[in-house]
Amino acid sequence: MNVAERQRMIFNAFNIFAASHHDQGMWAWPGSKQLDYNNIDYWVDVARLLERGRFDTLFFADVLAPYETFAGSRERSVYSGMQFPINDPGALIPALAYATSNLGFVLTQNILQEPPYAFARKMSTMDHLTRGRIAWNIVTTFLAGAGRNLGYGGLPEHEDRYARADDFIDVVYKLWEASWEDDAVVLDKVRQQYSDPAKVHEINHVGPFYDVVGPHLSEPSPQRTPVLIQAGVSPRGRDYAGRNAEGLFINALSPAEAGPIVADVRAAAERHGRSRANVKLFGILGFVVGSTEEEARRLHEEITDFQSIDANLAKQSVFLGYDFSVFDPKEPISEIARRPEGREGIVARLIEMSPRQDYTIGELVRWFGNLRVVGTPEQIADHIEAWQDAGVDGMNVQYVVSPGSFEDFVDHVTPELRRRGIMQEEYAPGTLREKLFPGNGPYLPEEHPARAIRRAAFNR
Repeated sequence: MNVAERQRMIFNAFNIFAASHHDQGMWAWPGSKQLDYNNIDYWVDVARLLERGRFDTLFFADVLAPYETFAGSRERSVYSGMQFPINDPGALIPALAYATSNLGFVLTQNILQEPPYAFARKMSTMDHLTRGRIAWNIVTTFLAGAGRNLGYGGLPEHEDRYARADDFIDVVYKLWEASWEDDAVVLDKVRQQYSDPAKVHEINHVGPFYDVVGPHLSEPSPQRTPVLIQAGVSPRGRDYAGRNAEGLFINALSPAEAGPIVADVRAAAERHGRSRANVKLFGILGFVVGSTEEEARRLHEEITDFQSIDANLAKQSVFLGYDFSVFDPKEPISEIARRPEGREGIVARLIEMSPRQDYTIGELVRWFGNLRVVGTPEQIADHIEAWQDAGVDGMNVQYVVSPGSFEDFVDHVTPELRRRGIMQEEYAPGTLREKLFPGNGPYLPEEHPARAIRRAAFNR
């Protein structure tokens, strides 16, 4: 595919309101400013940097409990600052929107975290304050600690969480789309009339988990419903995305792995009566860039060696669903491979992937935790093109060191991506939805189930 045939991709800067996201301990790296995460000036600088580089969004991940899979304890996560302590990105986003003009913002919030009635107001408020540049990353949480602390006595079962998510999203759809008519806000100063009571409606939702009368507390915002992103890729999650999501963050490790997920999600969208083009798929991009491949590889090796093995074991215990504390971190994988636990499941897969047979299990897990694209700007752009060829619409760009990784991307990778036509030169006007889906307007398209709720409510 030549430059003229390339479509522009979406680029999200993946971040978290904490000192450390996915590269553990890099807050201690020379030049890192991650320890300034409690300082608003740090975040304003990051947001303005991303806007200068024409990123589409600053995508905030979030968790509501420390990681505690490793040895059944949060000790290692707390010790290393692994996504803990962590602040509320919802409090940060309006300030960053004020400091920028076009950058979008993605708020991750799980459906157990807050009742839908209050959450709907929160998102409408942010849509107003960002001038229509807000998106919601819909998650059902994967942390038992979050469920315990939110009053659920632990993590509800997977199917139960998605059943709750179905009911939750129907409530917020009704509040955002079917409570206020378009001309409900009057603003007549002569009569001192703000709104027309006849055009502000209760929703009277009665569901398996939520009973909500309404009306919605906020007047219609620039997008009404925020841009809808999702991160779940289980079979149930893919179907949920096909019905609801405008963007899906997938966890594939390579373009080859992404292809079947892309096809499945787009088929799910069609099953729910939606256009395949109205669901954008995002891959993940971790990178180290250098003026030569040798320079980049040398830096990558220094970064990997800098990181704590214990912190990587604790993190991957959560993300791979296996408690690596059962092993001595210094045990050679050649010995583990001879035992039953080394010949099946995720441990066997990791050993099979290993680039070296003399690794210890700790070194192997740290290597896996540092899989990223390493090379020149041209090589990184080639890799991104491979994701596009697999059907992916955009990338969540992950930092190793902040703000240094984003500075490297903006200054060195972005020019090459623009030369190839896959990163925008300028922002389109309008709301975040209008920027991501040119021609669709600020609201959800009529094919979306939320708009069907609106049509049914107002007989339109």
